[in-house]
Amino acid sequence: MILNNLEPRAVFRYFEEICAIPHGSYNTDKIAKYVVDFAKDHGLEYSRDAHNNVVIKKNASPDYKGDATVIIQGHLDMVCAKDEGINIDFENQGIPLDCDGEYVFAKGTTLGGDDGIAVAMALAVLDSDSITHPDLECVFTTDEEVGMLGANAMDMSGLKGQYLLNIDSEDEGKFTVSCAGGETLVVEMKKEAASNDFSHSIEIAIKGLTGGHSGIEIDKGRANAVILMGRLLAAVNEKVDICLASINGGQKDNAIPFECRATVNTNDVNAVQKAVEFCREKIENEYSGVENNLEISANEVEHKNGFEGEVIPFLSSVTNGVRAMSRDIPGLVQTSSNLGIIRTEDDKIVMTFSIRSNIDDEKVALHNEIEDLAKSHNATVNSFGNYPAWEFKKGSRLQELCREVYREQYGVKPEIVSIHAGLECGIFSSKIKGLDCISFGSNLLDIHTSKEKMEIAGVVRVYQFLLTLLERL
Repeated sequence: MILNNLEPRAVFRYFEEICAIPHGSYNTDKIAKYVVDFAKDHGLEYSRDAHNNVVIKKNASPDYKGDATVIIQGHLDMVCAKDEGINIDFENQGIPLDCDGEYVFAKGTTLGGDDGIAVAMALAVLDSDSITHPDLECVFTTDEEVGMLGANAMDMSGLKGQYLLNIDSEDEGKFTVSCAGGETLVVEMKKEAASNDFSHSIEIAIKGLTGGHSGIEIDKGRANAVILMGRLLAAVNEKVDICLASINGGQKDNAIPFECRATVNTNDVNAVQKAVEFCREKIENEYSGVENNLEISANEVEHKNGFEGEVIPFLSSVTNGVRAMSRDIPGLVQTSSNLGIIRTEDDKIVMTFSIRSNIDDEKVALHNEIEDLAKSHNATVNSFGNYPAWEFKKGSRLQELCREVYREQYGVKPEIVSIHAGLECGIFSSKIKGLDCISFGSNLLDIHTSKEKMEIAGVVRVYQFLLTLLERL
């Protein structure tokens, strides 16, 4: 055991056992069985549903004098990523751990501290007979990393918790008290055969942009390559006749696209290239200091068949980026949209948006706006993955108690934050009336990458905070 000598010993022992079990998203059978077997071995009440969500319940310790029921919650799945040349089968192999005395990390892969450490802490609490705690409902959800699918599908009617402790944050000393709701929109435009018989094809490429997370980094002023391409094509089309032959950009709906390529047809290659060059200078000046590696090029390529449609006017007019800032929380993005993917298929163009808002009504309004615009450009719209916002709860006893306990233990005032991204707290609070939630966690660096590592001292502090909080609740 690599982590055998680390304290708190139970937490790190369970974490290492978790790491030895394959548990990427959509591959949670084995980790769910592990948690169920734990419950059986300890004689605890448990349930497991068809989505591999597991709930373990434990009665309050004999010396507990309160009447609260507390939910401790984390997710069983992890993001599986590795360095080039690392030979690992994530479907069937565990994570190879290492430790340097300050951090726990993996050997060339993601660690899975997000959210294995939450599961390990919950199991350590359930395992102990010496910890003072209220009635506990430890809830382990699945497929959080791919859209919070487990929590969305879970029947929570049997849960009685009044407080939810979500241990799925990565910065110690920051308590999250609100998050955005979200939805994915898919806009499809049919391709019509081009009426103009243009003789030349030119590929216009936008690349080298920074990109980033469409929730956390949407307010950084970074360019969206797909939106930028739409703007550029509209400007070129004002100077010279063109028609589209293809347009492709972006990789995920929840990531700001850093590259986009479009092939256009024309009879005047020189005029198109001059128009692109003119736009390039203006765009580089506009994004100076933000997108310093931006590259825009226009090169003649093998001729392709063009098509007609309303892609260019749609791209040049659709809402994208920050739509509204919070009036209650300084610096918090309240509502935003991100056109994350555009693809040319045989008979259509498909565009995928991620929309977010910390206010559910604003999310609905943004959905309607994009849908109305799409329909006005002869497009169809479908949506999926709708999850609710977790709205800020004024006068929360849990927030006040967390502040108090953390300040007493560590002599510093914790930071209370809201994020423009999704957390399972939004789903839980929408399904359990009156639930008081908070999210916190240990210091995890570079999550979702092969450089991920977990600070050992941070685990010690956060676990002690959790134990004190349970006693005080």
